[in-house]
Amino acid sequence: MFITRLLSGIVLLAIVISTGILGGPVFWALVTAISLIGVFEFHRMVGLSKSPLFYVNWIMCLGLDALLFFGKTELADLMPVAALLILMGIYVVRYPKYNAKEIFTAYTGYVYVAVLLSFLYRIRVEDNGMLLLWLVFIGTWGSDTCAYCIGCLFGKHKAFPVLSPKKSVEGCIGGIAGTALIAGIYAACLNRFVEGVEVSILVFVIIGILSSVVSQIGDLAASAMKRHYEIKDYGKLIPGHGGILDRFDSIIFTAPLVYLMVQIFAL
Repeated sequence: MFITRLLSGIVLLAIVISTGILGGPVFWALVTAISLIGVFEFHRMVGLSKSPLFYVNWIMCLGLDALLFFGKTELADLMPVAALLILMGIYVVRYPKYNAKEIFTAYTGYVYVAVLLSFLYRIRVEDNGMLLLWLVFIGTWGSDTCAYCIGCLFGKHKAFPVLSPKKSVEGCIGGIAGTALIAGIYAACLNRFVEGVEVSILVFVIIGILSSVVSQIGDLAASAMKRHYEIKDYGKLIPGHGGILDRFDSIIFTAPLVYLMVQIFAL
């Protein structure tokens, strides 16, 4: 099981790194594919994968990513509003076929998966986007690795005994501290080895800290939803990891945060 998880993790990391470096249509296609699969996994979890609401959200997901690809950012920003209006329109026209809970659950799935994951592409098309994109993965997979290592070595106090019994206070703190350190080292390396790039180590450390906190919240939020719907994993697409959302649940939260930090600090 460990070997399977390790190998599939390496393959996934290689795909993300290579497409992230290439950027453009290749990275856009990856983000769009992840979003479409993630939207399906979410709707399957809540029992709406065979509902027309799911297909509406799939189309809206494609529409959002297409607008971003063609540089229509202002229109893309309005897609969450359009999705809500369309879903509410379906609710009214087909009443009482769908109840309010189904409509709002479907809308949550669209925003939670499609909208939040779209920030990966938004970051990549920024100036120095390829360099800034790695902050997302430092804040997620880096945080997860640091938290796991520190938790295994020093974890004694359970942080979330009901929601996630294996997570310790020490592990959570280790994840935050480790991510801050990695982000700081990354900033120093950019300043030292990348010509024409000069970034603030302090800003990167701050982003690392916030990313780790948000990443852990994203992971726990996904765990809470899976417990509520009584499923172990979102899917079986990635051997040893589960579904797309099992691997990208933290990135869903971290990508918008990093994008926000990029705008605030004008990186």
